[in-house]
Amino acid sequence: MQYNFDEIVEREGSNCQKYDNRKLIFGTDDVLPMWVADADFKTPPFIVDAVKQRAAHEVYGYPLRPDSFYNSIINWQQRRHSWAIERNWIEYSSNVVVGLASVVLSMTKPGDKIVVQPPVYFPFFHVVEGNKRLMVSNPLINEKGRYRIDFDDLQTKIDADTKMLILCNPHNPGGMVWTENELRKLGEICAKHNVLVVSDEIHSDLVFGGHKHIPFASLGDAFAQNSVTLMSASKTFNIAGLSSAYLVMPNKEWRSKYQRFMEATHLSSGNFFGVVATEAAYTHGDEWLGQLLSYLEGNLDFLMKYFAKNLPKVRVMKPEGTYLPWLDVSALRVDADTAYKLLIEAGVGLTPGKMFGIGGENFIRLNMACPRSVLAEGLSRIKKALADY
Repeated sequence: MQYNFDEIVEREGSNCQKYDNRKLIFGTDDVLPMWVADADFKTPPFIVDAVKQRAAHEVYGYPLRPDSFYNSIINWQQRRHSWAIERNWIEYSSNVVVGLASVVLSMTKPGDKIVVQPPVYFPFFHVVEGNKRLMVSNPLINEKGRYRIDFDDLQTKIDADTKMLILCNPHNPGGMVWTENELRKLGEICAKHNVLVVSDEIHSDLVFGGHKHIPFASLGDAFAQNSVTLMSASKTFNIAGLSSAYLVMPNKEWRSKYQRFMEATHLSSGNFFGVVATEAAYTHGDEWLGQLLSYLEGNLDFLMKYFAKNLPKVRVMKPEGTYLPWLDVSALRVDADTAYKLLIEAGVGLTPGKMFGIGGENFIRLNMACPRSVLAEGLSRIKKALADY
């Protein structure tokens, strides 16, 4: 089946964050939203059909997660990422950030130190500091338009109070798909110092040609036992509103701590539409995902060429994965805050890089998961805003 990613879907008025929250975020409704990380593509029809079929049963009581749900995850990870996982390793969360917060609360105590690697997805900061843990920054190094991990800095930052490192793989906002060598070196340092690696791998399926996502826990039993992996079908298949994510925890001790926390907080029930959608996605989603990745690579190629021709001062950190190009505006004659305001005035809404912490101050993040005609319009507005600077 051929899927149509060029189709314009009217989302305004559907009570979605991306469109219906523009007034609050940007101070005006008159912007093309290219900010929050969900896509403007229709959710795949095999997921819609599965949700409709479940909705047709007119009792919406407490859900169970059947064997077929777990098997769909196990088979998908094996098929897509050559990662063999067991059913009893899989635990539930309503979304990845809730899972992160639950891991922080169940596996560390107030005052413990947790390493993050900015610039990075900003809820990492919230789940650490908002839960009275101490955040330790191990800033990434921008080297020739790609971030790399500063391993020397990491080793100097770890002490006896450092209990956890939150990894973003693939990285948001830089789009790096960390290599096996990078992951092994990180894992060896953390294992040496008894630092648990908590790996957010929500973008793991959105990886471009020439790159391969490697689940951190797939690199051997030692790494698996010293890790918690968080995943979801939500970014890949555009089902974030159905609130369904999962954690993979091979280590029985960590898994038990998480289970006790979930039982104590009664957060483990879930949403049966999310269960149905995840199972349908992982059972029937291969062909759709292949076409999506091809379309997104086309969008990325279009975007890279557009900036090179029309706005060469805006340097794009070309993503290896995700649909979130990271725009370096440091060569402009205005600072990033001013550039961001100029973009809003020109009618396009992006995400300011400073939200992502140290190293993000000169950047702006763009969401390119939209029909190419919408992307072209957004880039035209960006040119209008910044061409004179």
